[in-house]
Amino acid sequence: MRQIWITRAGPPEVLQVKEGADPVPKAGEVRIRVAASGVNFADIMGRMGVYPDLPPMPVVPGYEVSGRIDAVAPGVDESWIGQDVIGLTRFGGYADVICVPVKQVFAQPAGLSALEAAAIPVNYFTAWQLVVVMGALKANETVLIHSVGGGVGIAATQIAKHAGARVIGTASAGKHEEMHALGVDHLIDYRTEDFEARTRDITGGRGVELILDAVGGESWKKGYRVLAPTGRLGMFGVSSLASGKERNLLSMLSMLANTPWFQFNPLQLMNANKGVFGVNLGHMWGEIDRLRGWGETLMELAARGIVKPRVAASFKFDDAAKAHHFIQDRRNIGKVLLVPRGY
Repeated sequence: MRQIWITRAGPPEVLQVKEGADPVPKAGEVRIRVAASGVNFADIMGRMGVYPDLPPMPVVPGYEVSGRIDAVAPGVDESWIGQDVIGLTRFGGYADVICVPVKQVFAQPAGLSALEAAAIPVNYFTAWQLVVVMGALKANETVLIHSVGGGVGIAATQIAKHAGARVIGTASAGKHEEMHALGVDHLIDYRTEDFEARTRDITGGRGVELILDAVGGESWKKGYRVLAPTGRLGMFGVSSLASGKERNLLSMLSMLANTPWFQFNPLQLMNANKGVFGVNLGHMWGEIDRLRGWGETLMELAARGIVKPRVAASFKFDDAAKAHHFIQDRRNIGKVLLVPRGY
């Protein structure tokens, strides 16, 4: 077995590949020979030392894989053996072999490659929770999606368009043409334009019904102001903490100072007829039956071609540092993956 370890907090180069014995499935588990592992911003923040959920270092990160089951624990249906699957992992996903509880495994939808399959779990489950479960987005409503070219952004766009909503997205200018082609109705260049002012222009001053924001700090403050009556602000990350590629105390203090604590108090929310909610898929392990329900719906949508995972790039395990640089340099449109030797 080969795994990618975060050896200590620091830049991407702290990632190291190490070898060990193949794991044996425990009660209720299956073993997956991994075809691809997803890279997420939580992994990057963990590597930088600013992700509180990360287990003590050294640690193997990773929340999702695709691959083929080659063994099951006693008592688990042996028909799983030989099946191509998608698995949700609670860390440990940066590996070429991993054992996963069978409840966290889904059959790979027909028509998807192994790389596309690995792009589903974190991005699409998060987007589903944001847009459908908690965001309650309806037809003819408008959603503003920050970092719309990222994995969650593309997933949320597809789900929102399927619901009949309009999509405004923020992205650098070089991504606009491609994002228009992927269904985004209006694009804002976050580097040169103020998204609050532009969103008001696009909506004729009314604002939007839903915002998906993983930036944090000042972005939450401005987003809350641009919500229409009954609008909801969905927060699912704080990428503003990662202004560089190593932990930066000034960035952390700036984010905290710019967080709109007063605006989010109960009386203010009632008077404004606005809502604020948070999403962290990594804290949903106690709701695995609900996750299975979401997953089954998403797998059906993938089989119908409505969910269309987009892979930006894939990197060999030995190039894991390059994968983290690729994301932090904002080069990706879609999912970044790690691929073991042999694929």
